[in-house]
Amino acid sequence: AIDLSAKKEPEIFNAIRFGSVLENVVYDEQTRAVDYSDRSITENTRCAYPIEYIPSAKVPCIGGHPKNIILLTCDAFGVLPPVSKLTPAQAMYHFISGYTAKIAGTEEGVTEPEATFSACFGQPFLVWHPVKYAQMLARKMREHNAHVWLVNTGWSGGAYGVGKRISLKHSRAIIDAIHSGELEKATYTNYGAFNLQIPQAVSKVPDRLLNPSDAWTGNPEEFSSTLAKLAQLFQANFKTYADKATPDIVAAGPQL
Repeated sequence: AIDLSAKKEPEIFNAIRFGSVLENVVYDEQTRAVDYSDRSITENTRCAYPIEYIPSAKVPCIGGHPKNIILLTCDAFGVLPPVSKLTPAQAMYHFISGYTAKIAGTEEGVTEPEATFSACFGQPFLVWHPVKYAQMLARKMREHNAHVWLVNTGWSGGAYGVGKRISLKHSRAIIDAIHSGELEKATYTNYGAFNLQIPQAVSKVPDRLLNPSDAWTGNPEEFSSTLAKLAQLFQANFKTYADKATPDIVAAGPQL
């Protein structure tokens, strides 16, 4: 809930009323007004509220098989695109990798974002080998003709400390474009060492934001070295799972 405001997230802001639970926030004990910009306790402030407090919520919260699956990551290096369309093999690779960044305030001792990998985005809870879960995902994708997207809500224009966090407004526009079918019909271009397909345009999102090399504010050499560094982290992490992964899954990762 850090920096939450009625302007940024009106539905969530208005859902925080009697019946909601706030955690790690600072508030005025007399007026009970919350200061969402206060980071003195932690950056990781939270809120839970009844789903019916959201005007457009679907109640009960159940549906059929999804047509779009979104893998959410937070890239602290500023080199992953805000959105990429994944092939089944890439979906398996990135699902197995479970890449994101630990953000300041989410864990004790973490003062700035750092890269981390958690297989299937939930490694401590896995019973089987991650490749088995990835193959189950791919099977469901084929069975229900589902598209998979890698959505990055991390940094753009540079790494943490230089670039800026991708705005909620732009991330929401990307999600809307996925669900509306806009991105299914979009024109794509290939992105570098990660071999990702990135759209050339998304409604309500600046074109230069879609390609990290265009958004980068430093020199091209710095961008290339940062991209290579992240690719190497992916490769080093995936060695743990490569013994059970098929050649097409291994080939779906970054290639240097």
